[in-house]
Amino acid sequence: RFQACVYFASVFQAMSCGIHYLASVFMAVTPNFVCGIPGNVSSVLFYNSSESSIEDIWTLWTSAENYIVVQLENGEIWELNQCSRSKREVSLDLAYEYKGNKSGFSCSDGFLYDDTKWKSTVVTQWDLVCDREWLAKLIQPTFMLGVLIGAVIFGDIADRLGRQRVIWFTSAGQFVFGIAVAFTFDYYSFVIVRFLLAMVSSGYLVVAFVYVTEFVGIKARTWASMHVHAFFAMGIMIVALVGFLVRTWWVYQIFLSIATLPFVLCCWMLPETPFWLLSEERYEDAQKVINIMARWNKVSTPCKVSELYSVQQDDLVSSRTGDNDTSSTRKHNILDLFCNWHIARRTITVWLIWFTGSLGYYVFSLSSVSLGGNEYLNLFLIGAVELPCYIIACIGMDKLGRRNTLIPFLILSALICVLIMFIPQDFNILIILANMAGKFSIGVAFGLIYLYTAELYPTIVRSLAVGSGSMMCRVGSVVAPFCVYLRSVWIFMPLLLVGIMALLSGILTIMLPETLGKPLTNT
Repeated sequence: RFQACVYFASVFQAMSCGIHYLASVFMAVTPNFVCGIPGNVSSVLFYNSSESSIEDIWTLWTSAENYIVVQLENGEIWELNQCSRSKREVSLDLAYEYKGNKSGFSCSDGFLYDDTKWKSTVVTQWDLVCDREWLAKLIQPTFMLGVLIGAVIFGDIADRLGRQRVIWFTSAGQFVFGIAVAFTFDYYSFVIVRFLLAMVSSGYLVVAFVYVTEFVGIKARTWASMHVHAFFAMGIMIVALVGFLVRTWWVYQIFLSIATLPFVLCCWMLPETPFWLLSEERYEDAQKVINIMARWNKVSTPCKVSELYSVQQDDLVSSRTGDNDTSSTRKHNILDLFCNWHIARRTITVWLIWFTGSLGYYVFSLSSVSLGGNEYLNLFLIGAVELPCYIIACIGMDKLGRRNTLIPFLILSALICVLIMFIPQDFNILIILANMAGKFSIGVAFGLIYLYTAELYPTIVRSLAVGSGSMMCRVGSVVAPFCVYLRSVWIFMPLLLVGIMALLSGILTIMLPETLGKPLTNT
């Protein structure tokens, strides 16, 4: 009962990580736009359609190559493009086609945006279009860079100061920085505050994995650690729901940030893990936590830390006789993951799987809003498809084995990437279903690699292996937004890159050993 309460309280906050990781898909949308105009409009022309205001034209707008012809109240006729505008020298009659002389001007009067779908986004607020478009494209990569740095910093702090304090700080930080983002006054303050939000969100997720693993018994550990991902996916579904209901970016950000307020109010009640307290030799504090656990779980047999510790000390003394002492105290570093060709090959393969899993996960998630159809429903389904994928991953890991589950799903995701390229663009539903299948298969691989990495390496470098793999995962998440932007070069470029990486990872995984039912190695 105690472990269940601690577990569900901890993973509830993991939803806010999913929320903030993908909030920008709707917050940084670029709607249709044209150059602003220096005066009041009397009539608007778009091909054969004549309207009284530009707002009525947006339903007809189909391409960035289009332009709008407007006549001002003073009689001037202007052609408005997305990043430039021109004034016609002869303004006798209002016609769409014009062969005469024109004077070109920059968009010094700002821009006019289509607000039929979104009333306000960060792009419309700070005019992140045309020559400032690159600033909009940096929003997600800078967030993911914060994720990378936060994972490293808070993982280390949690080992030094304890899991409990980091969980308190990062969950409170998520709420404070999440609300602060909505009240930023310019683009640069927006990016900086979101960078800090990324650091605490990533820090929480990393420490939450460790926290629940140290509280949950061995029997349920696989399922428990895997389903932290499931709550992250529920966060993605909340983003889709709030995005559908709220169409002003700063209100949308506030609603997303208060979604997990209940946890922030209750997180101070979470205890420190007995494992960490024992490692710091705080035996009385550990005993208090264990007593609370015994009381909650109605365990009548007392569990005394002092007795357990004396047995552990005896084992430690007996194991340190002889030369073992020098080998056990030697410091290990990243080079130990490349100590010989056999281990180096394993490390390269594992890093590639981490990178591919993260790249595929975010490419499928971030590009879901560009698939056509209802973008809110697309993102919701891309999040929802993860929930069964972790159940399949858990069953596959226990029945077929780690490697035998990983290989088919990596190769399957590569095949799905190729399949999507051959689906005609008019078949929206088929494209969305294929993307869901791709996200499902890469999700299985992404969820499984955490445990598989821990089992592939000996105790002395296990944390190092998982930590370095997680770092490669963060690199994949930084690269993913840039990969999605390659759609402008060729619409299938992101899928091609994910497919190649997934196929390569799947083939290399064949060389890894199966770890199901095998004892963990120590040296």
